[in-house]
Amino acid sequence: MQYIQQLEIGTKLSVRTMAEELDVSEGTAYKAIKEAESTGLVSTKERIGTVRIQRKNRESLDRLTFGEVVDIVQGELYGGAAGLEKTLHKFVIGAMELDAMVRYIDAGSLLIVGNRLGAHRCALEQGAGVLITGGFGTSDDVKRLADERGLPIISSRHDTFTVASMINRAMFDRLIRQKIMLVEDIVTYSRPVETMRLGETKADYVALASRVGGTRFPVLDERGRVIGIMTAKDAEGAADSQPVERLMTRSPITAAPNIPIASAAHTMAAEGIDLLPIVDKNRKLLAALSRSEVLEAMRYAGKQKESGETFDELIGAGFVKKEGEQGGQWLYEGRITPQMSGTFGTISEGVLVTLMNQAARGLIRELGKRDYVIESMTTYFVRPVQLESVVVIQPSLLEMSRKSAKLEIELKDPGGLAAKALLTAQLIDPY
Repeated sequence: MQYIQQLEIGTKLSVRTMAEELDVSEGTAYKAIKEAESTGLVSTKERIGTVRIQRKNRESLDRLTFGEVVDIVQGELYGGAAGLEKTLHKFVIGAMELDAMVRYIDAGSLLIVGNRLGAHRCALEQGAGVLITGGFGTSDDVKRLADERGLPIISSRHDTFTVASMINRAMFDRLIRQKIMLVEDIVTYSRPVETMRLGETKADYVALASRVGGTRFPVLDERGRVIGIMTAKDAEGAADSQPVERLMTRSPITAAPNIPIASAAHTMAAEGIDLLPIVDKNRKLLAALSRSEVLEAMRYAGKQKESGETFDELIGAGFVKKEGEQGGQWLYEGRITPQMSGTFGTISEGVLVTLMNQAARGLIRELGKRDYVIESMTTYFVRPVQLESVVVIQPSLLEMSRKSAKLEIELKDPGGLAAKALLTAQLIDPY
């Protein structure tokens, strides 16, 4: 790992070369490369190989790297491997004369063009990467220039329109992922986690709980893997000499660092736990997440501006909230557009369920200042809803407690009741 860390960014690695230089087995070298890949030190890409990269932060996820572009367009790298981890801020389609093209090319951009050698060379001289469409190649001189400048030159078999659409879609998806807060965004890996080890006793548990003021501790084996959780309930009534492996709760609930915070909050609420160990794929302990940290993150996430639109947001964009005639009742009114149609020219059942779900979410947020995850939803489709018709969705709260809510949702069109749903939800703590 130390050998990999000291390599320059862009250096290619291979199992055989590492094994020869370090005088270790190829199995050891392979294991080191896989470990470095999981920690973000190297990246293995098809038709490129394994390359030393700069560890990325999620704060910069809104920009694509040239290496990611290679994967998106199913491309082949012709030169400039050292620049694969550089980010691009825009792409330029070279559908004009070279003199006019120069005005739009600048450092950090990506020129999408066909087999025009002059444009390839010009883009590299301006500090931009090159994506050659149509499966064409380039000259040896341009490849050498790409290596000298550390700017990737990529070839894709797709046409220019397809390539631009693929990159644009990837950028849009990146914006949506950026707003989803993950566990790894809030945990502090450098902060030590109070744990217990095999061979320790209840007396050790009592001493640890008294010293740190907690009651729930992960139990680790000799390899640092989480194999149990020791709690006050486990220790109750046991002799001080009892070993923790006989008292602890085995097969504890853990989480990976790349799951959403909302998923962690749901798990902790459903299982009634205050500490969630965060582990890697080998169940080695990385960090621990407390309920207070999750709640604070949920409050913060609820205040963030959203960027990018999901399908759910696009479906509900045309619906507005109105106050019902009886007062105190909220209605959601909107028009069924052609994009919402299903197989037979009426509204898609999936879209209809999404609309009723969004109405329920709006009511819970209005009344309880909380969000939720669905436990069950039973839907009745009374009759088809026609396109271009104006529908009204009315959610009604049947029951709400601190942990759950039950709602009835009705959807009506000009002909009357068209669909109805009964929804049971588990509430997430206030955002």
